[in-house]
Amino acid sequence: MESTLSAVLDSLDLDQVSTTPGSGMFVGKQFDGPAHHILGAHIAAQALMAGARTAGGRAPHSMHVYFLRPGDGRYPVDFEVAPLQDGRTFAARRVTGRQNATVLMEATTSFSSAVQDIEYQPSMPVVAEPESLASIPAHGTWTSLDWFERRNVTTAEGAAQSRMWLRPRGDIPDDPVLADCLAAYLSAVTLIEPTLVPRWKTMAGPPISAMRGHSVWFHRPPRMSDWLFYDESSPSATAGRSLATGTMFNRNGELVCTATQEIYFPPKRE
Repeated sequence: MESTLSAVLDSLDLDQVSTTPGSGMFVGKQFDGPAHHILGAHIAAQALMAGARTAGGRAPHSMHVYFLRPGDGRYPVDFEVAPLQDGRTFAARRVTGRQNATVLMEATTSFSSAVQDIEYQPSMPVVAEPESLASIPAHGTWTSLDWFERRNVTTAEGAAQSRMWLRPRGDIPDDPVLADCLAAYLSAVTLIEPTLVPRWKTMAGPPISAMRGHSVWFHRPPRMSDWLFYDESSPSATAGRSLATGTMFNRNGELVCTATQEIYFPPKRE
């Protein structure tokens, strides 16, 4: 099942099984992957959408996900949403993803009403414009990465860093929550890359890895009609765990979101 943009949008339009105030049950279609594993970025975006459907119109402002089991991409995932908080500004939801009663992931999602206050952010790095860069083909083994276009920005050789421009391959409906879910998806799919740079010196081939956790904070609405710039780096690796961080900007330099991800590289089995 190839993940064209229309297929990804369809998979984020979760089937509603039941809803009560602040909670609900939803079902999400998956895309098959290597060894039938489910892509963490995809299931995280679906979890955020499930939480948002019960948050009373508040916008996503953060999400923290633990990936516990790989799941099977040939079958849908059930998302159970439970209320944790309903305040004047914030609403928080726990979202549990299951297949056949087995927990695959656990997420805490938080939503906020608009508040007026001071604003500041880091400056977007000065980099080459996407039109001047070559388009990167989609990753053939993960069809769930086919829905967006990517153009890489050159970084210092050997640095645990990755920079790129990203853009959906088509038009996105005018839905702010959907845009945030797609930004969450994009924030997760490539964040492993800076953690691989120091490893290539000692590896004969791609390492076995698992995304253990992913967090994202939303700052400003992503402009999905244009390119997004994603600046990634890996500040630490220890005990088989590598940490990566990323900042995503709209093309005009507005900070869209900040993400962190922990990747586990298990030791080779004898």
